[in-house]
Amino acid sequence: MPILEKRSVTAGGLTVTTMGLGGTGLGNMYRATDPKVALDTVQAAYDSGLRYFDTAPVYGFGLAETRLGEAIKTLPRRDIVISSKVGYDLVPIPKSEVKPVLWDEAPPFRAEFDYSRDAVLRSIESSLKRLGTDYIDMLAIHDPDEAIHFARGEDPYARSRFKEAMEGAYPALDELRSQGVIKAVGVGINQWQMLSDFVEAGQFDYFLLAGRYTLLEQEPLATLFPACERKGTKIVIGGPYNSGILATGAVKGATFNTRNAPADVLERVARLNAVCESHGVPLAAAALQFPLAHRLVVSVIPGARSVEELKQNLDYLSWPIPASLWSDLRHEKLIDAAAPLPAGAV
Repeated sequence: MPILEKRSVTAGGLTVTTMGLGGTGLGNMYRATDPKVALDTVQAAYDSGLRYFDTAPVYGFGLAETRLGEAIKTLPRRDIVISSKVGYDLVPIPKSEVKPVLWDEAPPFRAEFDYSRDAVLRSIESSLKRLGTDYIDMLAIHDPDEAIHFARGEDPYARSRFKEAMEGAYPALDELRSQGVIKAVGVGINQWQMLSDFVEAGQFDYFLLAGRYTLLEQEPLATLFPACERKGTKIVIGGPYNSGILATGAVKGATFNTRNAPADVLERVARLNAVCESHGVPLAAAALQFPLAHRLVVSVIPGARSVEELKQNLDYLSWPIPASLWSDLRHEKLIDAAAPLPAGAV
């Protein structure tokens, strides 16, 4: 079992473990998770040394926060860090109108975007009740691009709530931070382009960037990351497996950005996997360890919907990877020449 390092999110002393538990599995993403299994997974995460738990109101329409809250009742609250999010308003609906698309067996709500100050404060109050805690350590503005999963060549600004987020949500969170009610303010999103605007528009402690700085993609290195370094904004990496393909490999039905992977992605992942196999290293292990080599990255938060999946992620995190693997990936131009490599690589 790896000994998890802690990295600083803020100058004020807030730290997170280099691996956290992503909360989508607790919210029944794609398929239902047995309630006891969900609780056992959180407990196993704590027992394994994880001290960082990420969640959001929209994950299972409150279910993920409720389950996390139930699980942490027996844990020392001061020992763990919880991040949640604002930006979705959960509106009750009749059970007959429930249409399970992303969240299986979820409570009867629909999600509406609302980044106003009042909505943010209501959202936080509801999150505190579901979590059964009197404070949340880190809060992020969630999906200000309306959670679009755009393909190459499409406009990442096709749907933008940037103005509303900066005029409503950000001042509210900034005020709570200044009062010491929360310790860190961030943005959680699936793209890096809009983050390049957020980093200049406010003082953010962290960005939860899902799927865009991985073994497969390193575009943020050129513009976003230098701006983050200048402003002191840290990065939490969500979706380190690019929604599946870096865990499964280039198999039939492999998913990338929650869709079936296109041919060019399948081909690139097959090449990445071939290099990993030549060194006796699982592709998923390289995928989990790669982002942490960058000094901005404080944690990776793969989802786990069972104790077994959690333990597998921990095994991948501690898998011994020879420096020659990273060198070969760079030589084959499979990772950006500017990407920092894990210790020992050249």
